[in-house]
Amino acid sequence: MKSRILIVEPSEMILHGLTAMLKDLNYKVLEPRRTAATLDNDLSVLRPEILIINPTLCAAPMQLAQGRSMKVAALVYQYIEQSILNQYDAIIDVRDSANVIESRLVQLLSQPAVNHDKKTENYDLTKRETAVLVEVAKGLTNKEIADALNLSVHTVISHRKNIMHKTGIKSVAGLTVYAMLNNLID
Repeated sequence: MKSRILIVEPSEMILHGLTAMLKDLNYKVLEPRRTAATLDNDLSVLRPEILIINPTLCAAPMQLAQGRSMKVAALVYQYIEQSILNQYDAIIDVRDSANVIESRLVQLLSQPAVNHDKKTENYDLTKRETAVLVEVAKGLTNKEIADALNLSVHTVISHRKNIMHKTGIKSVAGLTVYAMLNNLID
């Protein structure tokens, strides 16, 4: 029997299909969950090696992995922001074949353990980065943003680079959508 896997997915059809596929691949699939309501406690009791979870149910997957030797994979079948997917150890698409899923799981398990207790990067925007993001979303140039926020143009450019790195979004249009989705602008 291969590794212990816990699946958290609200769609019954996807949940049953993935469970059957993983069992056929000889994985030990723990009793799946439909919500993440009791997940922190469930992880402590069940101690899976891999957690496969719908990213719409979990805003901070690495917080779940803290203090646990567990890998966290996102189960996707709809558009999810790249900045969110970057927080997962792996991505499994519902359109993937059984062979592709198995190869991802084998690769995931072969990766060295990551100490999730230490936060290596901070993906939260600072107050100043948020202010710059709002101005970018309004369509202002670097010079206009610098004047509006009483910063140098160089500092604005540095903040923009940090924003793009943290969000994984490279275009002004994408940053504008991000700002709107996060209620930063009207």
